[in-house]
Amino acid sequence: MFNMDKKQRALIILKILKREYNKYQKPVSTSIQEKTKDPFKVLIATILSARARDTQTKKVSNDLFKYADNPNKLAKLSLNDLQKIIRSIGFYREKSKRIKKAAQYLLDNHKGEVPKKFDELIKIPGVGRKTANVFLAEVHNLDVIGIDTHCMTVSNRLEFVKGRNPLKVERTLEELFPKNEWKNVNRAFVSHGQNICKPIKPLCFKCPIEKYCNFNNKNLLSL
Repeated sequence: MFNMDKKQRALIILKILKREYNKYQKPVSTSIQEKTKDPFKVLIATILSARARDTQTKKVSNDLFKYADNPNKLAKLSLNDLQKIIRSIGFYREKSKRIKKAAQYLLDNHKGEVPKKFDELIKIPGVGRKTANVFLAEVHNLDVIGIDTHCMTVSNRLEFVKGRNPLKVERTLEELFPKNEWKNVNRAFVSHGQNICKPIKPLCFKCPIEKYCNFNNKNLLSL
């Protein structure tokens, strides 16, 4: 269908999505980094963002930071009080335990500072590969790709990858895009996934990269 190789198509798509990115609200990790320049707040918000809408994550994060804007204050909050503060976000019981443990871990092992290296970040409770990479891209501007559900969905629909193994998707996208664009892949794909290429009922009729994507055509053929 496409009269170009996959890498050419990928670069065209990313260029379009980077332009479209400015039309929408920025992903929560990006917006909190730009607003606060506080690594701790970016880390906690990114942990909270798992399986949650960015609008809700931003609200809950801001509510939380009124009470606990550093590891010491967060670690001292009782689990019950913490759950009350973040109650409106999905999986709040589990997330309250994770962020409390994360704060205590930072105090015990890094004097309350968030480490700058991937291998140290993933030792923090609640921090996996995706969270660590998003943090490093946003806070330290490193060339990494954070793979979340939007990255996986968009990548599969564009036929860049097959399957939803996060590490496999990450490695495939690293091969597909030049290193200096890696940090932009997550931002662009997340924004596109939140606003157009939604997990359920994607808005293909208003998609700016529709002609470079076969997803809608396949769905029409299957009707």
